[in-house]
Amino acid sequence: MGTGAPLTLLALSPAETAAAFERLGARPFHARIARAQVFEHGLLDYARMSALPLSLRERLTAELPILSGTELDAREAADGTRKLLLRFEGTRSVEVETVHIRSSTPGRAATLCVSSQAGCPVGCPFCASGLLGLARNLEAHEILEQYVRGRALGPLARSVVMGMGEPLLNFERLARALDVVHDEMGLGARAITVSTVGFPDRLRRIAPTRPRFQLAISLHSPDQSQRDELVPAMRGVPIAEIVAAADDWFEQTGREVTYEYALLGECNDSPEHAERLARLLARHRATINLIPWNPVAAPKASPWKRPSAAAVERFRAALTERGLVATVRWSKGVQADAACGQLRLRHASGSGKPD
Repeated sequence: MGTGAPLTLLALSPAETAAAFERLGARPFHARIARAQVFEHGLLDYARMSALPLSLRERLTAELPILSGTELDAREAADGTRKLLLRFEGTRSVEVETVHIRSSTPGRAATLCVSSQAGCPVGCPFCASGLLGLARNLEAHEILEQYVRGRALGPLARSVVMGMGEPLLNFERLARALDVVHDEMGLGARAITVSTVGFPDRLRRIAPTRPRFQLAISLHSPDQSQRDELVPAMRGVPIAEIVAAADDWFEQTGREVTYEYALLGECNDSPEHAERLARLLARHRATINLIPWNPVAAPKASPWKRPSAAAVERFRAALTERGLVATVRWSKGVQADAACGQLRLRHASGSGKPD
């Protein structure tokens, strides 16, 4: 737990939790019960933990809160997608977003989209996450809090670290949080996907550590000059070097990489783009995930357009005809401002109240 971190359950390791419980007169097994109730069942109120003595529940409520953040807003779209806007104080007060995405198959558990930073330093011009810049990295317990709040909304089948921020620029804290998610929440490595713009040196440092997640690389263009414009933080980093690092990742981990491609209408969605992308990724073990751009409510007019369904299908078909595996992920929760950073942006502009 870092200097100045709040004394909350989520900021403590299992051993630290046991010690904190003992100081309150409890037994180590009480600490294990409490952590299981939080991580496995999403109980965020000691009062509901009937397996703990009533007197202990009262002391815990007063002296060891579970959470450090505050829920500022929650919106639900017609498809059941729920977006939470959370405020964390820490070294600087920040607002971050978490999205609970209900499965389209009845009875199946949900997917949780988690943020790793408050804001984003990458600066993709079509993405709401970076419009206000980077405020700060999230602490491990603040990342964990998104998971337990998501679990409180219902069982989770998958997690994607695709919310606000660039995960590889806050990797140490993210890795600590994901260890808890894996060990205590029960989400396996193949159920967790981390999305990055693909810093080759960082990928090569992480791969030998046997990371406990799947890797997705946000590519967005097969053309160097266009990618430099769409992903400013990676300006000058050769696309070929990113693909080579992804190949190394597969060799080190045995897990195939997914390339994410935000389809921007009349920008990077032409048949020629599809052909060049197919040439770039031919003979590489990878899946391409096409993501039609989700409109952003920005302070000024946006030059970006959502591609038509026909254009998306043409792009996908062009890739599959050339032997690549390509899928389309239409964004859920448009009514809930589900694209990364939009709800935070609305609050920052003073229009955060529900319509």
